[in-house]
Amino acid sequence: MAIPETDRLTTTVSTKGQVILPKAIRDQRRWPSGTKLVVRDTPEGVLLSPEPVFPPTTLDQVFGMLKYDGPPISIEEMDAAVGDMFRHRYDREYDRD
Repeated sequence: MAIPETDRLTTTVSTKGQVILPKAIRDQRRWPSGTKLVVRDTPEGVLLSPEPVFPPTTLDQVFGMLKYDGPPISIEEMDAAVGDMFRHRYDREYDRD
């Protein structure tokens, strides 16, 4: 739930340059203690956003993970393989082997 614009939240910059974010904002953003934030200076003010979990990558950097060595297979064969995998997991989970 968004905090209404009429609920003006304020904070103070400490002598060490520290700012405490109001609890309502931390809770709304799900930023627990220890969350690393990226700080950007924008024309509208300072923008805080959570640091990405993974570094940015390009398709070229991850394309090798998609490599398939073998004859091409049809969509139907892929669907069947996925179905078999889920049936196997279900059987294993519910001890139906």
